[in-house]
Amino acid sequence: MLRPALALAALLSGTSALAAPTYIHAGRLIAVPGQTPRGATTIVVDEGKIVAVQDGYTPAPAGADTIDLKSRTVLPGLIDSHTHLSSDRAGNEGITAMVTDSLPLNAHETYWNGMKTLRAGFTTVRNLGDDDGKVLALKEASRRGWVLAPRIVDAGESISTSGGHMDGRVGLADDVHALIGTENLCDGADDCRRAVRRQIGRGADVIKFASTGGVNSGTGLATRMFEDEARALVDTAHAYGRKVAVHAHGAEGIKLAVRVGADSIEHGTMIDDEIVKLMKEHKTFYVPTLSTVNGYLERLAANPNAYPPAIKAQIDWRIGVTGKSLAKAFPAGVRIAYGTDAGVSKHGRNADEFELLVKFGMPPVEAIKAATINAAELLGVDKETGTIEVGKAADIIAVDGDPLSDVKVLKAMKFVMARGTVVVAP
Repeated sequence: MLRPALALAALLSGTSALAAPTYIHAGRLIAVPGQTPRGATTIVVDEGKIVAVQDGYTPAPAGADTIDLKSRTVLPGLIDSHTHLSSDRAGNEGITAMVTDSLPLNAHETYWNGMKTLRAGFTTVRNLGDDDGKVLALKEASRRGWVLAPRIVDAGESISTSGGHMDGRVGLADDVHALIGTENLCDGADDCRRAVRRQIGRGADVIKFASTGGVNSGTGLATRMFEDEARALVDTAHAYGRKVAVHAHGAEGIKLAVRVGADSIEHGTMIDDEIVKLMKEHKTFYVPTLSTVNGYLERLAANPNAYPPAIKAQIDWRIGVTGKSLAKAFPAGVRIAYGTDAGVSKHGRNADEFELLVKFGMPPVEAIKAATINAAELLGVDKETGTIEVGKAADIIAVDGDPLSDVKVLKAMKFVMARGTVVVAP
């Protein structure tokens, strides 16, 4: 018999809720990326958890379901460490949507983007920025079993100083500034402590702030924050047991973030040798978000005027330097976690990042580790997911072909299970 909450979530999302236990017959299993794959294997799932991983094909007992993946490669559910689920509209289209779409409609869009992400095999995401609490609400609705969604680690609203990348007033006429929220902005160390506490009070699992300007806001590479402000943000978040993700493009802003104890650098567009040394010393994760260029190129191909001129100039620069920091950081031993900046790129296309990671120097197995083991550690969910092992959540995907030789096969999911619920049936 189906549990009521699980059955409701399945009904709402068009997924399949299975009788327990479920026996999954995998032809090839990458249970722990980086370790030797297993051959014919049975994975037993019960109550959303992996309860056994057995060699060979164990017949399912009476009353249990069997899922036949004997012709496929099975892996742990993937993790995207940098998403923005509330929209993938940007540039002038995104600005227009801000004043034409209602909050309830945008909440539905957030759910829709979450399901696109889940069907793409990404069973966990870290959402790094949402001003109205839509993703916080989706996370809670999923926890209650009302809807299905990826596992969400959420930052609430991203923090910056006034005039920085997260200041929503930048680029808009003065007479509309009163309509834009500013509680995520901080000026001075004490005010930055307040900003962190506000997001934690809203339910944030992680804190994100911008130490530099940004491409999409037109605020550039320059550092937009003093060290006492950045240190206050990090120290306050850590005091509350939250990790810190820092948006940083320019070299000085990256160095600042690493020095004060950031857990991850997002984008990291201008990483140099000094930064590599600092990141290794501090064990800072790097989340390259290479997929942003796909979103830019697709929008500009459809509409050459998709972005205001000042932002278009920064986009052209970003496209030209993409991948250079990864090509420097990865061979030197900086830890890489997978993240796409989906929202700038398109939701549901999260696996495009694999191809770019490999293009700029990561072997396929390392790219897969970045999207499983490494990302799970960064997000603090490594006891729940990231590998297929007994006791972990049944976050399981399957593809045709061999992703260890061709990561492009990860763009076509043939099976997706999230916490024991089938999202994409074989």
